[in-house]
Amino acid sequence: MVKSGKKSAPRVEPPYSHTRPPRGVPAASWQTSLRRQFGREQNFELENIGKQTFFSDFRVTNPATGGSYRVAIRGAEAGENYCSCPDYETNDLGTCKHVEFVLGQLEKRRGAKTAFRRGYSATESELWLQYGAQRTLRLRLAADVPAPIRAAAAGLFDGDGYGHVDDAQFERIQAFMDRAADAGVVVHADARAFVLALHAAAQTRAQIEAAFPAAATDANLAALLNIPLFPYQAEGALFAARAGRAIIADDMGLGKTVQAIAAAEIWRRHCGASKLLVICPASLKHQWAQELQRFAGRAALIVGGNKSRRAAQYANNHPCKIVTYDALRMDLPLIQGWAPDALIVDEAQRVKNWNTQAARALKRLDSRFVAVLTGTPLENRLEELLSIVQVVDRHRLGPTWRFLDQHRIYDDSGHVVGYRNLQTISATLAPILIRRRKADVLSQLPERSDKFYWVPLTPEQRAIHEENAETVVRLTSKWRRYGYLSDKEFQILRACLQTMRMVCNSTWLIGRGRDYGNKVPEMLEVLDEVLQDPQAKVVLFSQWLGTHELVSAALAARGIGYVLFHGGIATDERGALVDRFRDDAACRVFLSTDAGGVGLNLQHAAVIINMDLPWNPAVLEQRIGRVHRYGQKRNVLVLNFVAEASIEAGILDLIRFKRALFEGVLDGGEGEIQQHGSAMQRFMHGVETLVRGTDDTLPDAAYFDEDGESGLNAPGALDIAAAAIEPATTPDNAPASATAALGPVGAAPELPAASGDAAAGPASDLVSVPEMSDAETQGSLATLPPEPSLAGSAAAPLTHPAGPQGGASPWQPLLELGLQVLGQLTAPPPGAAAASQGNPVPRLVERDPATGKTYLRIPAPEPDTVRQLAQALQALLLPPGKP
Repeated sequence: MVKSGKKSAPRVEPPYSHTRPPRGVPAASWQTSLRRQFGREQNFELENIGKQTFFSDFRVTNPATGGSYRVAIRGAEAGENYCSCPDYETNDLGTCKHVEFVLGQLEKRRGAKTAFRRGYSATESELWLQYGAQRTLRLRLAADVPAPIRAAAAGLFDGDGYGHVDDAQFERIQAFMDRAADAGVVVHADARAFVLALHAAAQTRAQIEAAFPAAATDANLAALLNIPLFPYQAEGALFAARAGRAIIADDMGLGKTVQAIAAAEIWRRHCGASKLLVICPASLKHQWAQELQRFAGRAALIVGGNKSRRAAQYANNHPCKIVTYDALRMDLPLIQGWAPDALIVDEAQRVKNWNTQAARALKRLDSRFVAVLTGTPLENRLEELLSIVQVVDRHRLGPTWRFLDQHRIYDDSGHVVGYRNLQTISATLAPILIRRRKADVLSQLPERSDKFYWVPLTPEQRAIHEENAETVVRLTSKWRRYGYLSDKEFQILRACLQTMRMVCNSTWLIGRGRDYGNKVPEMLEVLDEVLQDPQAKVVLFSQWLGTHELVSAALAARGIGYVLFHGGIATDERGALVDRFRDDAACRVFLSTDAGGVGLNLQHAAVIINMDLPWNPAVLEQRIGRVHRYGQKRNVLVLNFVAEASIEAGILDLIRFKRALFEGVLDGGEGEIQQHGSAMQRFMHGVETLVRGTDDTLPDAAYFDEDGESGLNAPGALDIAAAAIEPATTPDNAPASATAALGPVGAAPELPAASGDAAAGPASDLVSVPEMSDAETQGSLATLPPEPSLAGSAAAPLTHPAGPQGGASPWQPLLELGLQVLGQLTAPPPGAAAASQGNPVPRLVERDPATGKTYLRIPAPEPDTVRQLAQALQALLLPPGKP
C-alpha cells in the first residue's frame, strides 16, 4: 500500500453546543471550551499596555460596543491569567472570551511556544484577587522586595501566597496594602475593593446592632417610621439592613414596601447612606413617592421627561430619586454619575431574564446597600432566581453553568425535565433572603390592604383622551363665560367625558379597533405573581364589558380558568357561575361588571383587582364587600389600576372627597367638607376637577386606604359631575348607535356653533342625575333621554304678566301661570340679566338649605280666579245638559 506524501489536514473539532454539554464531557471543560471557541472567533482590538511581549497586560476592545477590559497574561493555563470583565469575575473558570482571544493572538507570534513553555518569571511584586468558588487574596513577591514587606506578608499570607481575611484582620490587611503599594508592589484594584467591601459589611452589622440592641423588638425600631411596623415587618427591615444587600421575598400583600423604606431609613440614619434610588415599574412610581413621604417623611423626585431634563434631574442634589426600569436602561451612565448609596429594586421579577438590557444595567450599578423586593423570585425556571440573586450578590450562587449543572435533571436527549438538590439553594440564600408566607404571619395581618398601580397611557390612548379633553375644556370655558350650555352641548360634554374614561383602559373600547393600552399587560404581570399561590383566587372588576373581552382573551391564552359575570347573564344561570368559581380549583379568576358588585358572596377569594374605579365610593365598597365580608378568613388585597395623567386621577379625588364626607359624619373624620355654589356651578367645577387629572402631575388623592387620610382638598361638585357622566348604558356594547353619535372612532363630537349672546341661553340649576341600576343595559350615551333638570333650554327669556285680569277668559290665568312657571324655570339666577333690568322675578325653583332638595314653588291665584277656573273646568268636563 503506497502512502501519499501529503500530510493529512488537522482534525477540526466540531463546535460545541451553547445549550447542552456533549455526552461525557464535564461541565467545566465544556464551558471553558465554549469560551475558547467563541473568543478565538472574535475581531477584538488588542493593545499591549504592559512591558513584555507575552506575559504582559493588554487592553481588549470590542469595536461593536466600545467596551474594553484589561487582560493580564501570566501563563497558558486556566487560572493563571486575569480579565476585568464580569464573566471572568463570576464564572470560576479562570478564563473568559477576552483571555482566550489574547492567547489566540499571542500564539500566532514568533517565540510564543518557547515563552509559554518557560513560563512567567515574576519581575514585579503583585497582590491580586483570585476568583473561584471562594475569592481569595493572592500575593507574589519578587526577589527584590524589601525585607520589611516580606516580613509583614508572612503574618497574612501562607507559603503559596494565599491570604485569609477575617473581621480581626481588616485593619492589618489594609495597612499592609498601603505599605506594599508604597514599596512598589502592584496592588490590583479588585483586591483592594474586595477587602474594603468585607470591612464595610462588618461595620454595618456592628452599627446596626449598636443602634437596635433589642433587635426587632427595640423601641428605636418601633419609632423609626411614621406608622408602626408589624412584628414580622420589623424583623424583615432589620434583616435587610444588617445584610446590607438583601432580598425581601414575602408574599404579595405583606408590606415589602414599608420594610424596604424602613431599611433605607436605618441605612440613612446609622450608616451614612444619604442618596436613595428607587427602581420600579412605571405604574408604581407615584405610589412610591407617596409612601416615602407618608411613612418616612421623605420627598422623592420622580425622574422623567426628555433626555436633557432627566440629566438635569440626576444632577440635582435631591437625595431621593425614583426611576423606572426603562429610565434605568437609558440613563445608566447618568445614574452611575449620581452614585446612589442605596437602591430599592421593586418588582424585581421584571428583571428575571438576565439577558434584558434592564437586567444588565441593574447589575452594573454599584451601591453599597440594596433591597430587592419580589413576591415571586422563582416562577418557572431556576435561571430566574439566579438573575435576581445576582443583583444582590453575584457570587452567592456561583457561576451560572455550575449552578444549573448541579440542579438540573436532563433526559437522554439533553432536555431539562426537572430539578434536584433544591434544599441546598435555600441554605445558601439564607444570609441574604428573607421570605414569609401569609399563613406564617396571619395573626399579624391587617384585614385589608390597598395598592395602586399608575399605568401610563399609550400615544394612541393619549391622542383620543386629549382630543376629547380639549372639547371638554372648550365647553367648560363657554360655561364659565356665559353661564350656559345648550342641551346638545351638555350631551356632547357627557359623551366626551365618558370616552375619556373608556379609553383609559384601551382604545379597544372605542369602536372595537386596535387594542392599544397598558392596563391589561400590567395587570397580567401582577396576576402572574398573585397566582403563584396555588390557592389564590381573584375577583376582577371593570365597568366595561370591552375590558373583560381583552382580559378573558389574555387569560385563555395563558390557560387560566375564569368565569364572566355581567348584567346580561340570566338570573337562573348566575348561581352556577359562582359555584364554579368556588368549587373548581382550575377556575382562578371571577370577571365581573358592577352587576356582580351587589348581592354576591365571593369570600373564597382574597384578591380584588379594579381595572377602573367607579365615581361613587359606595359602589367601590360594594365591589370590595363581595370579598371583604363576614366569613373571610384571610386578609384581603385590593389592587387598583389607574391611568396616569388622565381623568381617572380626578375620579380618585372624587372618591376621596366622598369617603371623607362619610367619615366626617359617621366616623369622626374631618369636621368641615365644603361644597359651594348652585348645582350647575358645582357640576361644571367638578368637570374641571375631573379633567385636571390629565395634567402630568400626581393628584392630591393618588393614594387612600381603609384608614382614610386628612388634609382634604375636596372638589365640591364631583358628586354631581360624576353622576352626570356615569353611564346608564354601556357605550362599548352598542354596536352602531354609540359610535355613530360620537362621530369617528374616539373623536370628540363636533360642537354646535356657539351663540355670542349671553342672554339667548339662560343658565339653569342642574339636578343630579339618579344613579342607574345596571351599567350593562344595551344602548349608548348619546341616546340617553334628556336630563330631568330642563338643563339648557334654548328659549329666550319670557315676559312675565303682572297677574290675572278681570273679565278675561277664565283660561287666561292658567296660561299666564304656565308661562310664568316656564319662564322662571329658565330664568337666570339672581344677579343675572333679569335683576340688572330692575325687574326681579320671584324664583319658582328653590333649594331647601337643610336637605339640599329642589322644589317647585307655585303661587296660588286669587279666590275669584279660582272660582272662574272651577266653573270653566266644570263646563268643559261635564256633558251638555248636566248641572
